[in-house]
Amino acid sequence: MKICIGLSGGVDSSVAALLLKQQGYDVFGMFMQNWHETEGTLHGECEWEEDRMIAEMVARKLDIPFYFVDLSKEYRRRVVDYMFDEYSRGRTPNPDILCNREIKFDAFLDAALNHGADLVATGHYCRKETFTTEREGTMYRILEGVDPNKDQSYFLCQLNQHQLSKALFPVGHLLKPEVRRIAAEAGLPSATRKDSQGICFVGKVDLPEFLKQKLKSTKGDIIEVYDRFYADDPHYRFQEQTLSSITADNRPAVMITGYISEDKCSGKLGSNNYDVRKLALLDDATLSKLSEPADYSKIKFITETYRSGRRHTRKTRWKQNPWGKIIGEHDGAQFFTIGQRHGLDIGGHDGSLFVIATDIGRNIVYAGEGHTHRGLSRSCLHIAADRIHWIRPDMVMTDGETRRYLVRIRYRQPLQDAWLIMRASGMYILFDEPQRGITPGQFAVWYASDGEMLGSGVIA
Repeated sequence: MKICIGLSGGVDSSVAALLLKQQGYDVFGMFMQNWHETEGTLHGECEWEEDRMIAEMVARKLDIPFYFVDLSKEYRRRVVDYMFDEYSRGRTPNPDILCNREIKFDAFLDAALNHGADLVATGHYCRKETFTTEREGTMYRILEGVDPNKDQSYFLCQLNQHQLSKALFPVGHLLKPEVRRIAAEAGLPSATRKDSQGICFVGKVDLPEFLKQKLKSTKGDIIEVYDRFYADDPHYRFQEQTLSSITADNRPAVMITGYISEDKCSGKLGSNNYDVRKLALLDDATLSKLSEPADYSKIKFITETYRSGRRHTRKTRWKQNPWGKIIGEHDGAQFFTIGQRHGLDIGGHDGSLFVIATDIGRNIVYAGEGHTHRGLSRSCLHIAADRIHWIRPDMVMTDGETRRYLVRIRYRQPLQDAWLIMRASGMYILFDEPQRGITPGQFAVWYASDGEMLGSGVIA
């Protein structure tokens, strides 16, 4: 069997190639170039040139054929253009997930097959299993990698059965230190290279500068939202009352996420034990309202005149608003994402300021102070019907069905307990514990209790 290994110049794909050759496969390496430009990146030189050089050195060390393929046009059209479009709409895409779906296991896969490959292998930390059913025939499962600190299954959440049928993940059963050890013992040139960071195949970037290649900078207001807003907001009160009404123990629903780090919750503020029978009684309109974020457009400001100084000079100022305050300016709401802390450049607060919402049409960024600000936490999200993807087509949920799964809404986030509720308009995901920074455009991914990744969808 002939296998193409996608050599990136990193240690993971290098060890994957070594293991495949040791197992007796007919292996060849192929490096893909997906990016030419350096504008917006944090380095003035083309990192891909060094990556290609290391990949070629690995191929020579392993005595396997090496090929090069330029997929930069496909990458720009299918990944980067989509990324610019999403940010322009105030959404936050995940280019690494798109790169795997559209490039590595599509355009690159086609190139590998044209070179005679039967399968394509990568250095992803995840596992693949094959099984057979009487109805569906041969099917493929994708599971978390054994190393909990390196599991990369999240990035493969949009793959389909055909793509999985052609995929291999040789290092998914290993821990990262083992991979480093194997590479060092084999004398691979990539053994001590640092893991790549930043946008897939673009590298580390100053994201606002990268986006400014196509998105225009326009000054706008930063508005701090006070806690009083949520006490007075009918929508927030509706969510709190509705969630409280469906708890199994009739306790008031927990509405705020506990905090340890950007990816971990403390659990100290508690979680909600929802009654599945009560969940089933919720109509589509109620579920839709539960999944909708707060509407901050009602926070408006009017000016007032006053006299100042000995000469009683007439001046103008913003009239105080109990719900919020204009605290600064930004260069464009499209350059900010929910949960973001850096880049606001606003002082005078005891706690950190976080972006809690953006209004692209009015070019406003809304911010809240502190890790437990109510605007950072939401319990329910929605995925439109046409944005739901099932890796296992035999597991597709039907209208009215409710299931219990583990879900993550960002890479490296610990899996969260949640209810998946299927309706004609799409899927609603209700978390036991409110989630920090639910972001439109990102992917929610659900797993079975044994670590199998079953499906994913773009958050509305």
